[in-house]
Amino acid sequence: MSLYGHILPLVVVLVAWFTSTGAVAWLANRSKATFVRSISWAGFAAGISLSVIVVSAHYPTVASAYVGFFAALVIWGWLELTFLTGIITGPRRAESDPQARGLRRFTDAAATLIYHELAIAAVLVILVSLTWNTANLTGTIIFGLLFALRLSAKLNLYVGVPNMSDEIMPAHLVYLKSYFGPRRLHGALALTLLAMVALSVWLGSLALAAPADSFAAVSTSLVFGLAALGALEHVFLALPFRDGALWRWALPARQQG
Repeated sequence: MSLYGHILPLVVVLVAWFTSTGAVAWLANRSKATFVRSISWAGFAAGISLSVIVVSAHYPTVASAYVGFFAALVIWGWLELTFLTGIITGPRRAESDPQARGLRRFTDAAATLIYHELAIAAVLVILVSLTWNTANLTGTIIFGLLFALRLSAKLNLYVGVPNMSDEIMPAHLVYLKSYFGPRRLHGALALTLLAMVALSVWLGSLALAAPADSFAAVSTSLVFGLAALGALEHVFLALPFRDGALWRWALPARQQG
């Protein structure tokens, strides 16, 4: 294990995860009058980041790996902001019908966020098509992994988990909580955790097997770090640890109360 090829990328992922989540939570929990401006500036940054990923994809260097990683986070942060501000969600913006069961409950829940999921999928398709067969896929892989982690978390919340971790959800999206399943430890969460741990172990082995301080070591370590954090966030869903407290600093005083 090398300092610059493995340890530094993991530190970068941890700091970026903490600060970017807090920044999005802060922007989404401000006054609604600020939403259009926040989305506009974030969208401008996301557009530049898309171009950055496409250009950096042709350069398999350590610097380009970091550039692709941060550019993917900017695009992801913009998309998350469009959802948390309520600008792009789904056709259904009402609480769940207590009588809904089975397929109807699932379709109702999907209708609360389907537009946003399709938007993310469209961006992923664009990234894959523009970076296909290039030397540096770090940005595209990071974005795809974030999408997979999001879908996994949403499905587990729908089925039901012991800890909902909903502290940073803005007040205008509180109706989404009615679609969460009962507080229970479900087999789906256990299977998800096993899959994520297996993925993290595999990525970690690839990173360690790469030449020290190389592009491959840095790129794979960045992806491994994100996968490991995704597994940790799913562990938080199973434990009575309020991980939302990690970003209390980013929430307005009225929501902290």
